[in-house]
Amino acid sequence: MSDTPLQVLINQAPHTLAQGATLADAVAQAGIQPPFAAAVNLQFVPRSQYAQHALANHDKIELISPITGG
Repeated sequence: MSDTPLQVLINQAPHTLAQGATLADAVAQAGIQPPFAAAVNLQFVPRSQYAQHALANHDKIELISPITGG
């Protein structure tokens, strides 16, 4: 396994994460506060799977907060 950092996009912004990082690590780095939904490469990931969802180089992560109001 390489120690080369992962280059990912979180809400279109470039971020560097350690090799072996999970979606939970990306959420922590982004600093987003709940509630929000997460998708990796346009695939929804349930909150219960964040710590198990391994990231790959160049993954595109979207963290989406609900919009309230009418």
